[in-house]
Amino acid sequence: MASRIKLLVLDTPEAVAQHVAGQFVSLVRDRPGAVLGLATGSTPERSYAEIVRLSKAERVSFAGVHAFNLDEYHGIACEHPQSYRTYMNRHLFDHLDVRPWNTYVLNGAAADVDAECASFEAKIKACGGIDLWLLGIGTNGHVAFNEPGSPADSRTRKVALAESTLASNADGRFFKTPAEVPPHALTAGVGTVLDARRLLLVAIGAKKAEIVAKAVKGPKTPDVPASLLQDHADCTFVLDKAAAERI
Repeated sequence: MASRIKLLVLDTPEAVAQHVAGQFVSLVRDRPGAVLGLATGSTPERSYAEIVRLSKAERVSFAGVHAFNLDEYHGIACEHPQSYRTYMNRHLFDHLDVRPWNTYVLNGAAADVDAECASFEAKIKACGGIDLWLLGIGTNGHVAFNEPGSPADSRTRKVALAESTLASNADGRFFKTPAEVPPHALTAGVGTVLDARRLLLVAIGAKKAEIVAKAVKGPKTPDVPASLLQDHADCTFVLDKAAAERI
């Protein structure tokens, strides 16, 4: 079966952020109780800033929204400055009227990891499933922290991070050295992601061009987890020109 992934190539990273923000704000305007899936890292930061700006400009309330995050480092508390809970508060939640108790970020310091992961899945189900999930892609093809080898039916779980992921996250943006990056994380599974009604995967820059091409045009394989999105009924890769140059 040919890939069902749709491609949207825009001129600049700013245009990508504007498009992504428009999709999320429009969804919340039309469905005030929308269930959102969110990502972390450098790529979504522009989109989150634009969501904040646009929601205020258009007076769109997020008070009825439920939001779930893809992943969290294992072994660090939510108050840690590099936790993804801290990241989400800093870049998005603190600037919207979303109810804090309706934002769900996995607890990396949970005493019972299996119970934490099962609870996360149960909360998504109780909310009726994810309407729209924002994704990024790692240079090794990972989606969330689903590293190469992750099966299409994987669910939320604890995973070991690949060496390339540790190195990427230690480039000074978040951690200074690979030794500082927690070696494990809790992540929504590929299957968890595929359950969402819509997916938006964002990639920016030439360093993502090769893996984007593999995900879109290459074989569907757990070796490139993002390629497992090829069968999703409503998945769009939103790219700037640099990220799309090998397609």
